[in-house]
Amino acid sequence: MAVRTETASADELVDELPQRQHRTLWGDVWLRFRRHRLAIFGMVVLFMLIVGVLVGPLVYTVDPEYSFIVDDIDSINQRPSLKYPFGTDDLGRDTLARNIFGGRISLAVGVVAMLVAITFGTLVGVLSGYFRRLDNPLMRFTDLMLSLPSLPLLLVIIMLFRDSLKAWLGPELGIFLLVVFVIGILGWMPTARVVRGSVLSVKEKEFVEAAVSVGTRQHTIVRQHILPNVLSPIIVSATLGVASAILTESALSFLGLGFPSNVPTWGRLLFENKDFITQNPWLVMWPGMFISLTILSINFIGDGLRDALDPRQRR
Repeated sequence: MAVRTETASADELVDELPQRQHRTLWGDVWLRFRRHRLAIFGMVVLFMLIVGVLVGPLVYTVDPEYSFIVDDIDSINQRPSLKYPFGTDDLGRDTLARNIFGGRISLAVGVVAMLVAITFGTLVGVLSGYFRRLDNPLMRFTDLMLSLPSLPLLLVIIMLFRDSLKAWLGPELGIFLLVVFVIGILGWMPTARVVRGSVLSVKEKEFVEAAVSVGTRQHTIVRQHILPNVLSPIIVSATLGVASAILTESALSFLGLGFPSNVPTWGRLLFENKDFITQNPWLVMWPGMFISLTILSINFIGDGLRDALDPRQRR
């Protein structure tokens, strides 16, 4: 009876102890990410920008190419007001509608170009890090690409293929695919180097050696063991790649080699309105502010993800 009493009391004490909640890897990542205030701020700002450019045309139904000169001859270069929240340009077109429409294209270019760069960079990094015979040629090719001046090369490629793609696929789709492909194919090198370093570290782990020892095929090891464990640097590179792609597209459009004049991206709006900066600075302030907010918020998110995915900070 005494033994039973002692056992029961021990069980009661165990039940009274605070139970530790089970935590997963991604649960810990989210907890650490939430503590990064700048990352949360960047995520909120980026979410508002995305919702604004996606839902904005449903609420603000003004045509971005419609000129208010037809209705009011004095609608040229109007400052922000209740009638024109962001003002109008030199042709009497609504600046708010043009910024909303341009934001869709700029963000789409950033996301798709990032996917191209991440896909190619991850492929090169994994092949170079896991297969020793491919390491030297792939890394020397990466060094060659890093040595090329990216912006002049971008300008040359776009000038060579712009007219043919516009005639083949149309002015909007042709330029979009060309800009996305060129930005993505010239931005994969940092991702390849980071992924290669991670693969070199992961492939020496015991679970990879165990998979090799039981005869698991190499492509299965890469897919099931290598890629899941190098996902964190890929995610960080992806967030920073979006910001870099948006900035590059804005630079191309500002130089007049991006999208045509009837496709108002943020960079194109800066290029079109740079001559009116003294007369109406609002025309360049709005797209410049949106580009800056987008890139800043994405960089904050990237910093937060880098800290959250660092295994040395997991407790």
